[in-house]
Amino acid sequence: MTTRITSEQLRGIFPALATPVTADGQIDTQAVRALLAHLQGSGISGTVPLGGTGEYGALSRAERARMVATVREHQAADLPVLAGVLDPGYHDAIASGQALADAGADALMLLTPYYTTPSQQGIRDYFMRYADASPLPVVIYEIPYRTRISIAPEVLHELSRHENIIGMKACNTDMYHFLKVVQGVDASFAVLSGEDTIFPAQMLCGAQGGIIVTANLLPKTWTRMYALLTSGKTEEALALHQELIGLLDLAFAETNPGPMKSVWDLVGVQAPHLLAPLVDCNPDLSARLREALTVRLQAERQLA
Repeated sequence: MTTRITSEQLRGIFPALATPVTADGQIDTQAVRALLAHLQGSGISGTVPLGGTGEYGALSRAERARMVATVREHQAADLPVLAGVLDPGYHDAIASGQALADAGADALMLLTPYYTTPSQQGIRDYFMRYADASPLPVVIYEIPYRTRISIAPEVLHELSRHENIIGMKACNTDMYHFLKVVQGVDASFAVLSGEDTIFPAQMLCGAQGGIIVTANLLPKTWTRMYALLTSGKTEEALALHQELIGLLDLAFAETNPGPMKSVWDLVGVQAPHLLAPLVDCNPDLSARLREALTVRLQAERQLA
C-alpha cells in the first residue's frame, strides 16, 4: 500500500515541469527521461507536471496521464509527483484527478475554478467538495492573473484545515494578500511560492518552498537559494536571486514555456516543440536567453 504524502514533504524546490512533446504533439518519453536525468542529484524535493508550464490545456487526457506515468517511472521513488488538474469544472476535474492518480501521481494540484467567476463561497465549496472526493491529497493552485479571481485569505484559512488539503501553490503577486494567507493557515498546511520572480520574498514571509519554472533549467541554483534562505543566509540568497533577474526577464518575456523550451537543448533536452495555441519563441529573444543561460549553467556547475 502506497503511503500518502503529507504537508511535511512539501518543503524545498519542485520544478514546474514543461512537457516535452514530439512534432505531432505526443509525449516525448525520451526527452522526459532526459529532463529527469538533468534534475537528478540537484537536491529537488519532487516535481510538478501538468501545470500551466506543462501546457495542460493543450494535451489530451491520455497524454496527460502518459506524462505523469513517465515521470513516475523515471523519477526517484522517494520524490513525490504533484500532478496539475486545471479543468474549469468539477466533474471534469474529478475525472482528471482519478486518471492522474491511476497513472502514479502522489498529490493533485487543483486550480481555482475559472471562467464562471465564482463567489468566494463557491470557491470554498468547490475545493471542499473536491477534497472530500479526491483519491489523493490536494494542493490548491491560486494564480489570479490567469483565472481572474483571487481566493480570499479567510477562505484559504478554512480550506487549510481540511484533512485532505495539504498545501497551496501561491502565484498571487500581491504580497499583502500573501502575508494575510500565511498568518492564518493551519500548521499542517504548506504554502509554496509559485513565482520565480519573488521567491525569496515569499520564503522570507512564510513559504516552505517553491514550485519553480526555471528550475527546469537551473535546479541546483534554486536548491542552493532555498538552502541559503532556510539557513539564515538571506543576503547571499538575495544576491543569488539578483543574478537571475536578467534571465528571468527573458524566460517570461513571452508566454511560458515558449522561451524555455527554445533553449532546453543546453541541458540535454531535445524537445523544442510547443502545443497550439503557443508558437515558437521569437528568435532574437531565444538567442538572448541562450546567451544568459549559458553563463548561468557555467556557474551552476560550480555548485555542490
